[in-house]
Amino acid sequence: QVQLVESGGGLVQAGGSLRLSCAASGGTVSSYGMGWFRQAPGRAREFVGAIMRSADNTYYADSVKGRFTISRDNAKNTVYLQMNSLKPEDTAVYFCAADRPPYSGGNYYRDWAYDYWGQGTQVTVSS
Repeated sequence: QVQLVESGGGLVQAGGSLRLSCAASGGTVSSYGMGWFRQAPGRAREFVGAIMRSADNTYYADSVKGRFTISRDNAKNTVYLQMNSLKPEDTAVYFCAADRPPYSGGNYYRDWAYDYWGQGTQVTVSS
């Protein structure tokens, strides 16, 4: 059973940056497709980005493309979400998730494709 723990959330002004971490235990992040999702109050959970087992393959929602970057540190068994140029509309609880075999492939942007979820970390961007 993989356990995921997010950290790094907080309050930041618009235009600022945060780096979220997703530390895994009970499994190795390099063996999973890893995704980041977010959920704002009153809204459905939405895809932010994903990194495949091959770290060369990353995908992003259009709303964050060019501002957010996903990376993976296999030695630390941790996945990161670097968020730059933050906007108030980025305010949400951010979750990381892991996709175990059989992998979802092209469904990386769908939350149902993921098998394990962290508890989430709050990101608040003030204007």
